[in-house]
Amino acid sequence: MAVYKVTVATGDMVEAGTNNSISITLVGSYGESRRTTVSFLFLPGKEKSLSVHCGQDLGPIVLIRLHKWRLFLEDAWFCKDVRVTAPNGTLYRFPCYQWLEGITTLEVREGSGKKLVDDKLQILKEHRRRELAARQEAYRWKNFAQGWPRCLNVDSIFELDSNIQFSCTRAKNFTGFLIFQGASHFLSGFLLRRTSWNSLDEMRTIFSRTRGRDIGGCLVCCPLPFPLH
Repeated sequence: MAVYKVTVATGDMVEAGTNNSISITLVGSYGESRRTTVSFLFLPGKEKSLSVHCGQDLGPIVLIRLHKWRLFLEDAWFCKDVRVTAPNGTLYRFPCYQWLEGITTLEVREGSGKKLVDDKLQILKEHRRRELAARQEAYRWKNFAQGWPRCLNVDSIFELDSNIQFSCTRAKNFTGFLIFQGASHFLSGFLLRRTSWNSLDEMRTIFSRTRGRDIGGCLVCCPLPFPLH
């Protein structure tokens, strides 16, 4: 009997937890475990620990499957990561950072970076193929107008998967940044200015405060009249 210690972490953002059932399957080089229930209740920022009992050593753990199932109401769950400790003490990390919605199964590879040529097991080759096909289906492009850059082939960001949409946390940070900059420009006399600039140095005094700030992603979180790209 081989016993694996598993720790499942939920993200700390609002509504990351769930009351839906979450179970896990460990996949190793020599075989895989049975599907084991983790919990029926996950709270934001908290971890759940459990033991997975297997009839034999699974070998190096290369993949895990997270199964989400609901009985009545849907309650999305954001998985931060999963850590698996083998009987010999080896720790395997599986970074996830994804939303699981509906009745679904998500496969997550072990966290060490590998290239295509490093995938010796057929199960890893198949996982990479399915992941590529899913990405190609999610990121479909169209021409917004002649001469414009291509944009996502959707009418609204709400047609996209939750993991592609701009996060609520990021959107709030972006909105807060705009409010802060607007207040700064107002106090500096920029917004209500009725006269011409006296010099380029005077302009630099105002705009240097926003230079280099990270405001990436606004094309995704804001419904602007130009294409997403």
